[in-house]
Amino acid sequence: MSAPGTDVPSTPPAPLDHFWAVVPAGGAGTRLWPLSRAAAPKFLRDLRGEGRTLLQETVDRLEPLAEDRFVVVTGAAHRPAVVRQLPQVAAEAVLAEPTPRDSMAAIGLAAALLERADPDAVMGSFAADHVITEPAVFAAVVTTAVEVARDGWLVTIGIEPTHPSSAFGYVQQGEDLEGHPGAARVASFVEKPSPEVAAGYLASGGYRWNAGMFVVRPGVLLDLLAQWHPQFAADLRAIAADGSRLEELWPGLPRIAVDHAVAEPAAAAGRVATVPAGFGWEDVGDFDSLAALLGADGADAATGPVVLGDASLVEAVDSTGLVVPSGRLVAVVGLDDVVVVDTPDALLVTTRARAQEVKAVVAALTESGRTRLT
Repeated sequence: MSAPGTDVPSTPPAPLDHFWAVVPAGGAGTRLWPLSRAAAPKFLRDLRGEGRTLLQETVDRLEPLAEDRFVVVTGAAHRPAVVRQLPQVAAEAVLAEPTPRDSMAAIGLAAALLERADPDAVMGSFAADHVITEPAVFAAVVTTAVEVARDGWLVTIGIEPTHPSSAFGYVQQGEDLEGHPGAARVASFVEKPSPEVAAGYLASGGYRWNAGMFVVRPGVLLDLLAQWHPQFAADLRAIAADGSRLEELWPGLPRIAVDHAVAEPAAAAGRVATVPAGFGWEDVGDFDSLAALLGADGADAATGPVVLGDASLVEAVDSTGLVVPSGRLVAVVGLDDVVVVDTPDALLVTTRARAQEVKAVVAALTESGRTRLT
C-alpha cells in the first residue's frame, strides 16, 4: 500500500469533531547534550532556527484540527516553561507528572481524563519533540486516522521510510482495512532491527517506521490496557475520577511504553490499524539527524558546516558538519562531518558518525555526581 495524502491538500485542514490532541512532553534528549539538558530538554528548544520550539511547532500543526482541545502531559519541573510557551493552551490542560513513568502512564492519564470529559472523544497522541516538514499532508493523514479510530480501532501512523534505519522500530502492514481506504491492519510491531534486516524491510515494501503516533478513542485505549494490565487501567481511571489520588497512585504505575503495554499485544489480537504516511518526519534523535535536517548532507567544504545560531560566530576552513555556537567565536579547520556544540558551561566535539554515543557523556556525568551539567 502506498502512503495516502502524499499530495499536499489544496484546502486548509478543517477542525475534527471531538478530536483531542494529546502531547506527551517528556524526555531529556541525552543524545543532544549539551544543547538539551534535563532542565531544558529538546522539546523546549528551537532546533530548526525558525523561532519556534519543537513543542510550539507540534501544537501549531495540531491546532487546525483540534482547535482548543489539547492535553499536554509533562514533568512537574517543566510545566511552568510549557505553560509559558503555549499561551493558546489552557493552563489546566497542561498536566504535570509527579515522576516520569514512561509513555503509557502519560498517555493513559490523558485518556482517562478525556473518557470522562467527552464520551465522543477521539484522541491523537503526538510527541512534542518531532519535526514534520509537510504539515498539510500530516493533517490529511490524521484526518484519515481519526475516522478509522471512530470505529474502535487503535490506529498508528506508519512513516514511509526513507532509508534502512536501525534507529527506529517498524510497523509491519497486513491486509487493507475494509471500509477505510488508505488504512491497513497491523500484522506486527518490530523492534529496532539490524541495518541488514532494515534493508530487507524496505525492499519488501510492507514496513513503515513506528513513530509512536497513536489515534484512538480514550475508552478503547483503556479497555485494551485493562486486558493485559488491569490494575494499571484501574488506577488511571481512579486518578481521573479523583485527582487527589494522583500522588498516592502515580508512584505505583508501571514504567512501560504504550507500544509494549498495549500496541504490540493488541496488534497480535487483531485490534490495531495503520495509516501509512509520508510527510517529512524526523525525530531529531541526535546531532547527526539534526545536521541532516539543517542541510548538512548537501553541503561541502567550500560552503562549510551548517550553523544553528549566529553564523558570524563561526569561522570554518575546509570543514563540514554542524556547529552550534553560543557567545564566542568557534573556529573549525580541516574536519569532515564534525559536530561542535558550544554552550556557556560545556563544549562538545564529536563526529556525526558517533553522535549516538553522546548519551554516554551524560551517563558518566550522572555517575560522577555532576548532575548540574546534565
